Amino acid sequence: MDALLVTAPANLRYLTGFTGSAGYAVVAAGLRRFVTDFRYVEQAAAEVPGFDREQGPQELIGALADGWPAGPLRLGFDDAHVTVRALERLRKTVPDRIELVSAGGVVEAERAVKEPGEIERIRAAAALVDEVYGWVRERGLVRRTEREVAVALEHHMRELGAAGPSFDSIVASAEHGALPHAEPRDVAIVSDTLVTLDIGAQLDGYCSDCTRTWATGSPSEPLLEAYALTLRAQLAGLEAVRAGAVGQEVDAVARRLIDDAGHGEHFGHGLGHGVGLEVHEAPRLGRGSEAELAAGNVVTVEPGVYLPGVGGVRIEDLVVVAEGGADVLSGTPKELQTVD
Repeated sequence: MDALLVTAPANLRYLTGFTGSAGYAVVAAGLRRFVTDFRYVEQAAAEVPGFDREQGPQELIGALADGWPAGPLRLGFDDAHVTVRALERLRKTVPDRIELVSAGGVVEAERAVKEPGEIERIRAAAALVDEVYGWVRERGLVRRTEREVAVALEHHMRELGAAGPSFDSIVASAEHGALPHAEPRDVAIVSDTLVTLDIGAQLDGYCSDCTRTWATGSPSEPLLEAYALTLRAQLAGLEAVRAGAVGQEVDAVARRLIDDAGHGEHFGHGLGHGVGLEVHEAPRLGRGSEAELAAGNVVTVEPGVYLPGVGGVRIEDLVVVAEGGADVLSGTPKELQTVD
């Protein structure tokens, strides 16, 4: 391709610094074009240096009818984010001499390897979540509803400086913990069970993600066994993370332990995913992932064991991939904690 049209918000922020909700960028040799609407003209002036900035019409796509270099042009677009309808409008808007070509994943591949400054922002977001976990532990869990805990921790997260959670917080107790993406209920947390908390913060544009499962007294033996197994698998997965490792191979290290213990059917999701400007991005750690990890990737390692009707366990750390292993950013203890 001769040029790249960037429209997805996270990709736009990565390439230009723009944090608004309406903008296009065109990048080519000798061309740095940024278009936004009336609402963001002043914001773009402060956030988007090094680009030729222009104010487009309310329907931004209309700005792409002109302003192109002369001659034929192959223009890449992000087919992972552009809808069929938007693509048809784009085809009707740009001059006929412009050929549209699929270019999904081009910017994401660059985003996957974090620069030192990005890693420090993610590290700060992870440290903020550790503070939230400490705050929740001090306040206790028993007799509070799942929803009450989730709302309170997200509010405290903002008090500590986060823009907000990087995803909807999960607080799942007792049998509800068997749902990997459980939504907090107006149900009180009881004693002698497990509670899974999966939380992340968005700070300075970057995300964090960390899961801990805590006890509220003396859980049943099956839950304690599930916890011990998940912890062994999580530590083994961390040990397998290093530059050059392949996503499916790292996943297999942790999954094999769970399979061998007879709980293969109770671990149905991937081992982890990339984290950065978005909480789910490349690379992936899963059974079908052929992605080779590179130094500077930031990924989660989060095996789980989910027992329908009984409860569940997930333990998740956020880590930076390095040549010799993994730099773990999550600091909240992983040994089973009892929180009354």
